[in-house]
Amino acid sequence: MTIFTAVMRTLTAGMLLALAGAAIAQQAYPSKPLRIIVPAAPGGTTDIASRAIADKLTHELGQSVMVENKAGAGGIIGTQALVSAAADGYTLMMGNIGPNAINYAIYKKLPYKPEDMIPITMTISNPNVLVVHPAVPAKTVAELVALAKASPGKLAFASSGRGQSIHMSGELFKVKAGIDIVHVPYKGAGPALVDLLGGQVAMMIDNLPSSMGHIRSGKLRALAVTSRQRAPELPDVPTMVEAGFPDIVVTAWFGLFAPAKTPGPIIDRIYRATKTVLASPEIKARFAELGGTAGGEPPEQFRNYVMAEKQKWAQVAILAKVEPE
Repeated sequence: MTIFTAVMRTLTAGMLLALAGAAIAQQAYPSKPLRIIVPAAPGGTTDIASRAIADKLTHELGQSVMVENKAGAGGIIGTQALVSAAADGYTLMMGNIGPNAINYAIYKKLPYKPEDMIPITMTISNPNVLVVHPAVPAKTVAELVALAKASPGKLAFASSGRGQSIHMSGELFKVKAGIDIVHVPYKGAGPALVDLLGGQVAMMIDNLPSSMGHIRSGKLRALAVTSRQRAPELPDVPTMVEAGFPDIVVTAWFGLFAPAKTPGPIIDRIYRATKTVLASPEIKARFAELGGTAGGEPPEQFRNYVMAEKQKWAQVAILAKVEPE
């Protein structure tokens, strides 16, 4: 045996052992608890969706699935935590339209790029809803516009943070209605709703799931939804299109992401488990009750959707005159 042959055999054996080790590790996945990073504060749709599926995923995967809130900077802090994590399938993120689509259009420099993450599947999608505090005298979108025009710079709208669909919906409304309203960003829909319910801000174009309970209890008044058709859960609430704003059609979406280079078999395992959870009658009913629709698309289809949304919101940012920071 030549030295060359001996070296090649040693290298080949080493490669086979490494591949076998990786295969065994993937077959054993998961062997410890998982975490889902929520790039927002508790109380918003990102948090609600994460906690709803975490319990079910625990059963499907046979390991605890914990939710960890990392709020701030329009989802940037949580997203950065994801891309910095090991690509082993034990750290996921409930991404959404903000950090995974809109942020690319409104920030000149981000600590992440689309290639740093693997989209796994959409979990829930829903329209936004224009809600006002009951003390606001407007009962319709037209009355709210008239009120804002009568008092320029006096009305404030809350958002879950710069770059979220809640923020961009408000900016779009501001431009299309020709009104001067003040944006007040928070570290998530939960804190924003606290101030809206307390009357510190007048309005918000919130994700429907996080506002639904407050609308039903009468603590908030819904003026319009951003879907093309009326929401079945709020049949008496018109769309923004019906209210005279055909360009304000927004679908907020949320989905699971993993760090880039996470092995394909692990991504497939997470996807199959999540798809089973989202297809369960309990989750479908829960999401429908909140005004949302359960997802479950394959990773490739979700990836294409996310990239299309990135391009779409680049155009919306221009339309809404939101300058990159």
